[in-house]
Amino acid sequence: MTEVLRQAPTSSRITAIDVVRGVAILGTLGTNIWIFTDPEGPAGMLTMVETGTLTANIEATLRFLANGKFLSLLTLLFGIGLELQYRSARRRGGRWPGWYLWRAALLFTEGLLHYILIFEFDVLMSYAVTSMLVAYLIGRSDRAVKGWIIAMASLHVAFISVVTLGLLTGHASMGGSGAPSRLFTDGSWLEQVSTRIAQWGVYRIEAIFIIPMSVALFLIGARLFRAGVFAAEGQRLRNRLMLFGFGIGVPLNLLTAFSGQGWFMVDRYILPPIIALGLLGLIPTMVGALRGTPGVLRRGLTAVGRMALSCYVFQNLVAAILCYGWGFGLAARFDWARPWWVLVIWAAICATFMTLSTWWLRRFERGPLEAAWNWAYRLPQR
Repeated sequence: MTEVLRQAPTSSRITAIDVVRGVAILGTLGTNIWIFTDPEGPAGMLTMVETGTLTANIEATLRFLANGKFLSLLTLLFGIGLELQYRSARRRGGRWPGWYLWRAALLFTEGLLHYILIFEFDVLMSYAVTSMLVAYLIGRSDRAVKGWIIAMASLHVAFISVVTLGLLTGHASMGGSGAPSRLFTDGSWLEQVSTRIAQWGVYRIEAIFIIPMSVALFLIGARLFRAGVFAAEGQRLRNRLMLFGFGIGVPLNLLTAFSGQGWFMVDRYILPPIIALGLLGLIPTMVGALRGTPGVLRRGLTAVGRMALSCYVFQNLVAAILCYGWGFGLAARFDWARPWWVLVIWAAICATFMTLSTWWLRRFERGPLEAAWNWAYRLPQR
């Protein structure tokens, strides 16, 4: 997102990175859309779908397909973006991290505004903090980086394991968000904003405890880029990622997705990063296999990837306007039509943003938020 993910000039851009980024951005909406379309808002994310009926099983399957995977894929891409920034600074002979810390500060500010004004589960603030930490690790030796990956991944797994044990033994439970149950159905926009500010600790706890996981994925993404995951000769690496992600991650994640609320944390924070590695191998492979002029889908995904920040923020804004009570109130109005209407509104928003992004980039070099971010980044350097 912004220059953190959009590193190279257009002429030297690796097209597959844009496509992967576009998939990740629209995929995160595939997770968030279940929050927007629940009449209880964010509290709905913590509610496990009761399986047994056909529609319930379909909803559980749809949630499984998106839950955590694309967020992890986006995290890997942030690591790749940081690696490209590091290389660019070294080529220019500039100091590192230098102005990169100002980039991270701007990203944190964007995330703060996004959280307060639009969406409780913003991830930009967490990424900003993570990027400040990883900026001091990216140039260290392979041995040091490997040690940090193992340490951060172990810390993350240990925390999730403790919480999962508590859930399985009944010593912990998945509580709601603490917001009034009708806030997102009947409350005004200002009431939602004030609730996000008042319940900062509740809504921001995820952004804090995923930092060790994010540090590990940032570093893994950077190392995979160095290993040639997007290179023409990197197919063997991509095949190994697909085998690992889909051969191990998918079967285990299927079990946790249908095994009850006690496995919620594993289902969202342990197994999705494994599957994301498979996606990182699969999507460039598919892009490389395609020949000729890109089709509508590929052009749309590429455009969304190039306007990642704008699409991430505005797709959440559009979903909020459509679903919440202060907007069109569709979440309460169509709750009876779950999960079908959720799938329809997600597809409609995705198609809209792929179309608008393609149209915008034919006329402008950057997306609207990317342009504002670039101006703010360069302003103090003048």
